[in-house]
Amino acid sequence: MNVLTDNFRTYAEGFLGTLELTGWSSALALLLGFVMASFRVAPVGSLRAFGTAWVTVLRNTPLTLLFFAVLLGLPRFGLVLPFQVFAVLALGCYTSAFICEVLRSGINTVPRGQGEAARSLGMTFGQTLRLVILPQAFRSVIPPVGSTLIALAKNSAIAGAFSVTELLGTYRTLSELGYNVVWTFAWIAAGYLVLTLAISALFHLMERAWGVAR
Repeated sequence: MNVLTDNFRTYAEGFLGTLELTGWSSALALLLGFVMASFRVAPVGSLRAFGTAWVTVLRNTPLTLLFFAVLLGLPRFGLVLPFQVFAVLALGCYTSAFICEVLRSGINTVPRGQGEAARSLGMTFGQTLRLVILPQAFRSVIPPVGSTLIALAKNSAIAGAFSVTELLGTYRTLSELGYNVVWTFAWIAAGYLVLTLAISALFHLMERAWGVAR
């Protein structure tokens, strides 16, 4: 326990850094995932092509390479931001591709007649998607969305290699101080377990409240 108690502030800063990084990245991923899912089912060919390209490129790009591209590439084009913001952009954009596909699979479960009925009432594509299709689709994809965000929380560990304060990065500080490596990583693992279990519990409650009964 002395590894935790003697360095509680270090662990707390790392945990809060991971929590903040996960929160902002999740919000960005959900927003972009919603937009890209809308593009992928849009009646406009150029939007479908853009959505397809977004998903294809990001899903097939290693996340570490994306971090390098964002954190080291964007400043070369004059975009200088805090490393934490760059990390949120990398994590959020990467995860949005997976959120997009999850939402699109949910959209495909909604009967086609629902959209046709909405259009017969004079609704636009945007109104049909926002008011009719997506509310039904989201109910069926709550568990996979939760799993994707859990993966995001664990992927945030990569940000520590780019000078971003997060939980995994605390091992370097404690290692330099001579603490036992095994227990250092054990408490780091416990922190990630708390975070992922909290996300899992949240989506379990959402599924019980809004999920499709099976």
